[in-house]
Amino acid sequence: MLNENIKAIRKSKGLSQEELAIRLNVVRQTISKWEQGLSVPDADMLISISEVFETSVSTLLGENVAETKADDLRVISEKLEVINIQLAYGKAARQRAVHWLFISLCAVIVAVFTVLIVLNSPYLSWDYSDAETAVAGAMLHAFEWLFVRTAPFALMGAVIGACLTRKKV
Repeated sequence: MLNENIKAIRKSKGLSQEELAIRLNVVRQTISKWEQGLSVPDADMLISISEVFETSVSTLLGENVAETKADDLRVISEKLEVINIQLAYGKAARQRAVHWLFISLCAVIVAVFTVLIVLNSPYLSWDYSDAETAVAGAMLHAFEWLFVRTAPFALMGAVIGACLTRKKV
């Protein structure tokens, strides 16, 4: 029973006989003899084994410990691989979305600048004696004034953002 428990717990912890032997300061053949039931560790060694396995001595001496099957580990690792692929795909999709958002922002800023240049501030020739025309003209002028002063910074930020979020080959 002890030999089966040592083997099962060692395998479930992912340790080889060599690795366990190094941790316990014994030779690999000693571990092999314990697992085959050809010899038994002394009381001090049982305590050391329980510390390495992070389990109690009574568990080592008690009933059989269920061994984690390789198939279970394979299934878990496949599921983790699928999750990692999904996370990577989601991250790439978010990066593409942000990249195209920056490119769209650049296009909008350039388009608005083009419209303002082509129109050449037509509201300056309006008749401002009408209150509604005066309000509309003041709003257009305020928009143009604010846009011309802030858009270059927004354009630079959008270009830098588009460069930083582009897909690296």
